[in-house]
Amino acid sequence: MSGSANAPRSSVLTDRFREVRRHSVRLADGLSDADTTVQSMDDASPTKWHLAHISWFFETFLLRDHVVGYRLFDEAYPYLFNSYYEAEGARHARPERGLLTRPSLAEVMAYRRHVDEAMAEAMADFSEELLDLVELGLHHEQQHQELLLTDILHLFFRNPLKPAYSSAAPVRAAEPGPLQWIDGRTGIHQIGHDGPDFAFDCEGPRHDVLLSPHAIANRPVTNGEWLAFIEDGGYREARHWLSDGWAWVQQQVIEAPSYWNRMSDQEWAEFGLAGNQNLDLSAPVKHISHYEADAFATWAGARLPTEAEWEVAANDGLPGTGAVWEWTGSAYLPYPGFKPAEGAVGEYNGKFMSGQSVLKGGSIATPPQHIRPSYRNFFYPHQRWQFCGLRLAKDI
Repeated sequence: MSGSANAPRSSVLTDRFREVRRHSVRLADGLSDADTTVQSMDDASPTKWHLAHISWFFETFLLRDHVVGYRLFDEAYPYLFNSYYEAEGARHARPERGLLTRPSLAEVMAYRRHVDEAMAEAMADFSEELLDLVELGLHHEQQHQELLLTDILHLFFRNPLKPAYSSAAPVRAAEPGPLQWIDGRTGIHQIGHDGPDFAFDCEGPRHDVLLSPHAIANRPVTNGEWLAFIEDGGYREARHWLSDGWAWVQQQVIEAPSYWNRMSDQEWAEFGLAGNQNLDLSAPVKHISHYEADAFATWAGARLPTEAEWEVAANDGLPGTGAVWEWTGSAYLPYPGFKPAEGAVGEYNGKFMSGQSVLKGGSIATPPQHIRPSYRNFFYPHQRWQFCGLRLAKDI
């Protein structure tokens, strides 16, 4: 966060607001209006929609409700760019966001400037409660920065020309060395956010967990290790898979992680933000579902770590984190004593605590401020367009 430690909080947040908002615009540099409009699947959103929605958040929850005399940029935008907030009324259907050829990218950028100017003028007079909401909005925008990257990656992969989002050549991973086991802590420990820094509501309250004897791998599983799973028939043997996972593999004809593609019978490539590249066998495997992660762990004679095991280990300095989000074996459920916030922002996390699994750690697309042991990412078990990988654990 920029600014002096003694500066008023409103001033510090104003500087950070400018930084975060500018970065979102930079992520769209070089994209055409068409690039930012198309929606490649229901789970992904167009870049243009991301840029508008994160402006809608500030306009709706701060400017409209708390700034006297503020006028909406466009009366139609609350309907177009609400995501899932039932308290804010009807909204454009998520699977049809790619039909929004209008407003144009230029008009969305004008909308952002309108919101930015109004926020810059108003923030000096915001109460502490409203500044808390500004901070939530900034972290919300950073989540959408990561989604913007993963969604444009999926879109470009679907394009037969396989265009690259970035011209920067990817750095090849260092040889990881053999997998080693780290004895995990046992007994009663605490997990969850605790302290003055920002955290999302679902990261707390901090609470006790009981850990049985276990070990956790010193690094995530690599592409090379995943290739051995494929060559050993991992995707063809039902005995490795959960029932729902096996049905998914057969229905979707899954044979490899998403974005892998064969160059020949012996060689694989992987599509990434820098385009199609030879598969880096030393890099952590990514773009796998929870079903695939669980099947690999079973094949390897291990299991996925629980959220509590992973977080306690991370608090002790678990090596190798931050390259990929790591699937855990834990369901995304409320911690003991969790209560969502009052009002529409209470729909932010709590309403999704059903049928999803927790991922921990962060990835190459994750803003650094979101990489912390207590952070709880969550997706449905079949989803894999994010930078999702795995780390093994086992009972001892």
